[in-house]
Amino acid sequence: MEKKISKRSKREEDDLEALIAEFQSLDAKKTQVVETTSSPPSPRLNASLSAHPDKDELILFGGEYFNGQKTFLYNELYFYNIKKNSWLKVDIPNPPPRRCAHQAVVVPQAGGQLWVFGGEFASPDGEQFYHYKDLWVLHLATLTWEQIKATGAPTGRSGHRMVLCKRQLVVFGGFHESTRDYVYYNDVHAFNMDTFSWSRLTPSGTGPLPRSGCQMASTPDGAIIVYGGYSKVKAKKDVDKGCSFVCVCVCPEKWVWSRVSPSGVKPTPRSGFSLAVGPSSRIVLFGGVCDEEEDESLEGDFFNDMYLYDMTKNRWFAGQLRCPKSEKKKRRRGKKGDGEGAELGQDQKGEEEEGQAPVEVVKEIVADDGTVMTIKQVIPNPGAGTPSSDSEEEEGEEDEGEGAAAASVEPCPRSNAMATVKNGLLYLYGGMFEVGDRQFTLNDLYAIDLHKMDEWKVLVEMDPKTQEWLEETESEEEGEEAEGAIGGNDEEEDEESSDEESEEEDEDHPPVKAGESYPDYESRTEQYWLKLARVNMGPDAKEKKVVKVSHAMVKVYYDEHKSEPQ
Repeated sequence: MEKKISKRSKREEDDLEALIAEFQSLDAKKTQVVETTSSPPSPRLNASLSAHPDKDELILFGGEYFNGQKTFLYNELYFYNIKKNSWLKVDIPNPPPRRCAHQAVVVPQAGGQLWVFGGEFASPDGEQFYHYKDLWVLHLATLTWEQIKATGAPTGRSGHRMVLCKRQLVVFGGFHESTRDYVYYNDVHAFNMDTFSWSRLTPSGTGPLPRSGCQMASTPDGAIIVYGGYSKVKAKKDVDKGCSFVCVCVCPEKWVWSRVSPSGVKPTPRSGFSLAVGPSSRIVLFGGVCDEEEDESLEGDFFNDMYLYDMTKNRWFAGQLRCPKSEKKKRRRGKKGDGEGAELGQDQKGEEEEGQAPVEVVKEIVADDGTVMTIKQVIPNPGAGTPSSDSEEEEGEEDEGEGAAAASVEPCPRSNAMATVKNGLLYLYGGMFEVGDRQFTLNDLYAIDLHKMDEWKVLVEMDPKTQEWLEETESEEEGEEAEGAIGGNDEEEDEESSDEESEEEDEDHPPVKAGESYPDYESRTEQYWLKLARVNMGPDAKEKKVVKVSHAMVKVYYDEHKSEPQ
């Protein structure tokens, strides 16, 4: 029996509707499509990265960023040109509200479409959540957003998964979270792209347990594979314990669940991993985190390893890099001297076979504020996939350093990165990792050829200057809430053009007079905010709710624009 959402959770979502309505009123001012050549998107996670069906482009939408005090949500749309290695930011009128942990699916019909469902919006302090149940489509040929209103949609959720299965968008799982409770789902819904209607599916057999953050993929024969995921369970009173899943299930065309037991080298238990469907019916899994929970403490081991699952053979295997240059070096070494080189080659081969134990590599990155990030990663079987340091140095001298650099480049361990495959290349963007109590959110971009599996290429490097982290203090908490909410579009734009934005907003909303108290401002502008709330919420909204939303909007605006104390 499906657990229902509490009344308290619904009240929290009503409160957040005010912030969402305010952001939508700002988006409603956009009247035309504006394309701007852009630097790489700011750091984020839980966005969607999709491959354009017709062009050599990647599409990035939404996401979130947390800097230690404030949570920022995005509804920005970026296009990455693969050939030019350049970014284009596209502002389109009437976009979906800001969100993260949604799902996006690309469909080739009508010049290409990007379908987006669900996701969540968070309060600036990250304590309250609003879960969407809306469905949107971006028409790539005309660059227009359209909201699809159809009855029978799944309940609001985030962390769910959605795939295209023939002419249906199939949604599975996810969760709904509030301050005090949470619900995990294992229901299955389908949106028919011919009739534009939702239906709830009831597959027979024993299905997966409720979960979020799993990964789903369509097989060539029309089946759907569900792998992994995460949920919380009650360990004891007032104590929750995370639970990771490692099972694989398949839901064939007849909508029957069945358990699958793959062979091969399986990934270790983890959550927050990235997954994309590659060539030759292979699913690519990258990274993730394994959280170790003891009472109230939580520590995570982050990964940057790669596994591939062959859907036709039902087999896992480790995705290790091939290093042809190291093999050439071995052959050259074998030709040195009369018998000495051959003996040296045999000795080295024996050493490599013995030295298959995992090796821990420690890297240090210095952030802009002087913080030193120490990243530890364990590389399994180093001799099988990576040349030794000596061979790297010698190979680098012969090939002007290119071979050594290419062999050593790889994404740092992370979770919640965005991944997609285009033309046989896996693209990996952003994500996060933690060092102690500090979270580092990334905006780097990597690519690897899944046919060659020889090297990772860095398309966008991580910029340490973007690694902002603010320690939370009691005196700052209250003031930062409203500031984070109104500035949630882009924290970099916040810093660079806050004065300009304030002037633009003052022209549209009644300005706050110098020294004016909140009660005085609210009384003076009450009718304006009521009218704005009615416009945002529509004619069918109840008056009581309109009043509540208008009060929240005026509070947010006042806190942002009140005069600073002298």
